[in-house]
Amino acid sequence: MYQIDWGAKSCQAVHRSNLQQSRNHRLAIATFLSVQISAIAMMPMLSFAETQSKQLVQEDIPEEVLRAEIYTDARSPIDGKQLSAAEYTELMEKLRSLDGIPPEDFVSPKVREVIGLLKLRKFLRQFIPFIP
Repeated sequence: MYQIDWGAKSCQAVHRSNLQQSRNHRLAIATFLSVQISAIAMMPMLSFAETQSKQLVQEDIPEEVLRAEIYTDARSPIDGKQLSAAEYTELMEKLRSLDGIPPEDFVSPKVREVIGLLKLRKFLRQFIPFIP
């Protein structure tokens, strides 16, 4: 037998489309509720993060202020020990006063003689390689 379709849907097709729509509707409601519940659960964590970031921002000192700060302690350029500002100034003045003295005066004559002999030995080794 032939069935003529006059635009009417069969009962099974209508029932299937209603089932599909109801499933989609229930899925949408479940998704919405789970998002709302997770948002409610996250509220205390979000407020905690906001207070932490506000505290960090308040404690953060701008770079311009740090550049204008006066240092009250420093390290020795000689041995790296911690010095106060007055000690550091004294040490730097002493080092500047030593600038006019020639380096030869800092070394004892005996050491200068050994350094001269080592330089002579290095020069001679270029021409006579078997020198110990």
